[in-house]
This record gives sequence, C-alpha cells and structure tokens, in this order.
Amino acid sequence: MALLEHINSPGDLQRLNMSQLPEVAAELRRHIIDTIAQTGGHFGGPLGCVEICVALHYVFNSPKDKLVWDVGYQAYAHKILTGRRDRFHTLRQWEGIAPFPRVEESEHDTTNPGHGSTSISAALGYAVARDLKGTDESVIAVIGDGSLVGGLALEGLHQAGHIGTNMIVVLNDNEMGISHNYSSLARYLRRLRTDPVYRHTRQHLEEVFKKLPGGELVIEAGQKVRAGVKSMVVPGMWFEELGYHYLGPVNGHSLPDLVTALKTARSLGGPVLLHAVTTKGKGYEKAEEKQIKWHAATPTDFKDVKAVEGTPTPAAPPSYTQVFADTIIELAEKDERIIAITAAMPGGTGVDKFIEKFPTRGFDVGMTEEHAVTFASGLALSGLRPIVAIYSTFMQRAYDQIVHDVCQVREGLPVTFALDRGGLVGEDGATHQGVFDLSYLRSIPHMIVMAPKDEGELRQMLATCIAHEGPAAVRYPRGTGVGVTLDAPLEPLAIGKGELLRGAGDGVKNKDLELGVIAIGNSVQPALQAADVLIGEGHRIAVVNARFVKPLDEELICATARRAKRLITVEENAVQGGFGSAVLELLHREGIEIPVTLVGVPDEFIHHATPKIQRRELGLDADGLQYTMRRQLPRKRKATAVQ
Repeated sequence: MALLEHINSPGDLQRLNMSQLPEVAAELRRHIIDTIAQTGGHFGGPLGCVEICVALHYVFNSPKDKLVWDVGYQAYAHKILTGRRDRFHTLRQWEGIAPFPRVEESEHDTTNPGHGSTSISAALGYAVARDLKGTDESVIAVIGDGSLVGGLALEGLHQAGHIGTNMIVVLNDNEMGISHNYSSLARYLRRLRTDPVYRHTRQHLEEVFKKLPGGELVIEAGQKVRAGVKSMVVPGMWFEELGYHYLGPVNGHSLPDLVTALKTARSLGGPVLLHAVTTKGKGYEKAEEKQIKWHAATPTDFKDVKAVEGTPTPAAPPSYTQVFADTIIELAEKDERIIAITAAMPGGTGVDKFIEKFPTRGFDVGMTEEHAVTFASGLALSGLRPIVAIYSTFMQRAYDQIVHDVCQVREGLPVTFALDRGGLVGEDGATHQGVFDLSYLRSIPHMIVMAPKDEGELRQMLATCIAHEGPAAVRYPRGTGVGVTLDAPLEPLAIGKGELLRGAGDGVKNKDLELGVIAIGNSVQPALQAADVLIGEGHRIAVVNARFVKPLDEELICATARRAKRLITVEENAVQGGFGSAVLELLHREGIEIPVTLVGVPDEFIHHATPKIQRRELGLDADGLQYTMRRQLPRKRKATAVQ
C-alpha cells in the first residue's frame, strides 16, 4: 500500500508518474480483494474495472468532470481513489459506505446507480446541462457490455449520437454480465474483439485503398461511397453510423493504452465511444476461471474449510430460489407448454437449471426486462405458459409491459411472474430492496398476487399460477426456506383462500379475541413466533396466513375482524398501497369498524445492512412484532384496595 495510502483524492493520483500507475492498480486490486474477503460483496466486476478507474481519474478532474457509472459495483476503485479508502472496510455494512455510488456520500458520485443501463442517459443530461450553462467540464459514462443491450442504454446512445454534444462513453467489455451475454450486439462486440481485420484496419484503410486499382478515386469519391466501403472493414462502424467516433478496441488493463485513448477521446469533440476490453475477476485466479461464481463473493468463499471427520454438517433447508427451480422443472416435465424466461439472471433466479434441462424452452434475454415480459405475452397468445423469473427490484422496470402487454389483453394473459428477492434483501441497499411489488402489482386489473409463508407453499403457488387462465404473480424472499418437508402433492391452491393458523375454536363469541394478526409471505413466520409467546401468556390472539394479496380471502379476514378488538397487518412491503392497505379497503367497504395497525416498510428507502439488522430496525422481526402486539393488547387495570 506504499502508493495507495497517500492517495486521498484524484489530485494525489495525478501527481504520480505514468510508470507508477500499474503499482497503484495492483494495490487497489489487493485492497478490494482483502476487503471483500471480510465483508462479502460484488467481486469480479470491480476487479476487472480497476485500470479504467485509475485511468479516468488520472486524465479527468473529478468532481468538475463528471464520471457517470452504470451498475455501480464497477466503481469500487473509484470510491477508494476519491477519499473513501479508510472507510472502504465498511462497504455494504450497517451505517457504512454504500455498495454503489451515491450522491449523498461524495461529491465525486454523480448518480445513484444500482440497476443497469442508466449511465448514458444520465450522462447526456449532464452534458446538455453543461452546454446550456456554458461550462466546459467533460462528461464520461462508463457502461458494461451486459448493460449496453438494455433498452434504456440504447435509447440514450441514440439520443446522444443525434444531439452530437461532447460526451465520452467508455464501454467496459468483459463479455459478461452477471452471467454470459447472449445477443446480436454481444456477437458484434465479440467480432470487434477477435477479428484481426477489424482490429487492424482503421489505421491502414487509405493505404489499402491506394493499392487497389482506382483506389485513389475511391478515396476521393465522397463520404457516402467511402462510408459504404468502410462499413465492410472498419471496426465500430455501427457506432460511427450512430454518430460516434469509435476508438478501440483497447486493452482495458493497459494503463498507457487507456490513458492515451482517453486523452484522444477528450480531444476529438462530439460523442466518442471508447471500447475497452477487460477480464472479469482480473487479478484473482479463481475469479478469472469461474467468472459467474465469483460475480459476488462471501467471506466463506475465501476460506478452505474442511469438515472434521465424523462430524457431518447438518444440511440447511434449500433456498427459495432452489425450490422455485426444482418446482418449475417438475411442472414442465408434465406440461410442454411451460417456458422459462429470465433477464440476465439465470443463476440468481434458478432458470439456469431449467435451461440445462430444457434448452429449447428456457431463455436468458439479457438485461432487458421490458422485452422479457412482452416476449412472454407473445408466447402466451400462442397458447404457451411462460414463467418470467426476475428479481422484484428489476421487475419494476417492466411495469408498463405487465400492464399493457399482459393484463390488458383479453382478460389477462396466462403469464406467471416469479419475483425472487421479494422483501428486504440486505447489503445491496436501497436500489435492490424488493419492497414495492405487492403495491405495484395489486393495482393492476386481472392480476393475481401471492406470497408464500414457506417453501412448501411456494411450490403450491407455482402450480396455482400454471393452472390459472390469467396473469399471476408470486413473490418470495431471498435466502433459505424454513425447513418444511417438500413431499406434498404439487397441487394448486384455491385462489383467494388463506388459512387460520391460530385462534380457531367452536362456539366463539363476538369480540372474543384480543387481537387479530393478518400476515402475508415471509412475515408470517415471525408474526407466528411473536403471537405464540403472547398466546403462551394466556392472551387470545388469532394469526392468519393471508396467502393472497389479490384477491383477498374476504370471508376469513372479515370474520377475524368481527371477532377481534384490534387488528394488525404484517408485510415486508411498503405500507403505502400494500397488503395492509388492501385489508383496510376491504374493511371500509364492508362497514367493519375496528382499530387497525399496519406494520411494514415505512415511506423511505431502506439502505444497506444485513436483512437481520434491517428487520430489527423496522420492527419486522419476531421481537419487534411481539413489542407491537403487546402495545395493542388491552391494558389490565390495576387492582385498588377497598377501604
């Protein structure tokens, strides 16, 4: 750390000689590896972008010049170089620095990225604002090849090329998103990287023309003819047709090449696309060899843990993702209409297992959530049963397509939406929390919305989705299940029917319950744990597993409300417009007057911490719910002595 410990700002970096930059990059890489080995986090992407970060801060003057990052885990080295080295060990930790750039954290952070494909549009906003204000700062967007296929990225790319303002797009091309990239654009970039004609022709173009019969005439024949000839042989011609000066491909791990290219890009004027070829996981052998596995890492990934002989480790329950993957394969074995679709997350969603089993019926469409949903609508209109598996936070990007292309057609098309990572997701922070889906989905006509209390119920809900003749969504949390057996028959649930887990009894009287608790999804288990403590103390409490956000089990909820003195709804979702709001609407419509407390995620963005800490702070764990329940119970009157 001989050099890095003296770098507290980009100005400190710029005072170094070019010959010292590789050592800075090596120290940065070691610092990132050592930190993630302790904290966990994104790994392969940040390592691959180290030299790009160093070169950008060596050539440009942040914060005056604007560096706009796409999918901000590329920017770990950027954080370290901009005064956060001493706090980098708090990355993704409770009250530590954010996992992605955050404008509230540093003047060097220009946006709050987290979702992909956003950088070019935001950078164009900075560039146009600069032009309108008459200032002279440079604006640079850094985007990966996985993000470049997204619709928003292409929209920004087209508009920037049309306007023609000074702006640089650095394409960090490592042939990977979270998984491998499969698209025609990926194929084009691969050709730019590997075809020797593409790589070496630009500088020799006119010399080649001069050696051909009539070559001088071709050179002088005008821009249109020349462009037509160039399109056959010049690298990056597609970008040039969009209005960009194309530079590259350059070695994204060669600091001399990057610095020279960035200085050239700055001097050209107009939109420039610099194509830098990098290796995901660069500098850590295991990450280079297994790039998908090492996209992100946990501390245990860095340890060689050997089991002690004779002491078998108890098997943990399967994750919800694993149960989802196994279940849709089981369903697909019996129903050839089932198709599985994901958007750049085959491993994260479990669709990779489906693709392996049914290679012609599984699709990874890349970082194109909107396309995934409308693609599914075409499949459904053709009589198939598509399952769209996307993380809750990323499904937000396809809201219009869910409304317009699925739910507005006929009485809604039979598309299943599987929302992984529903609820609080932990250290990835505000951009990744899946706490809005119950709200944004239940407002759509014809949509059925479910959330399981455990992994066994997830299996039943997936069967329910496939059997239903319209759109249906099931959201489930990150992490392992609760450990229930999974050998029950794979049969659909009755739509709109919940279950009473506590508080049943014959001959109950009106208002015999002190409290009714109505919970949904992964909030059911902590609610049940909290209620059981109070029931053990003699309190009369009912606990309902709602199962369905839409349609509600109106009969069960109303019956519980009529028996109870107070109600609590519990959800790991935004309170605004969520499950609790749906219960309130029902009670109001039925004229049932009862005090109701809504427990869920408040009207704020939830920042990075472990899910355990997040639930504790929000009162969504068993202890917090027990505290809330106690406050709703009738207070016992103190006995007074009779004189």
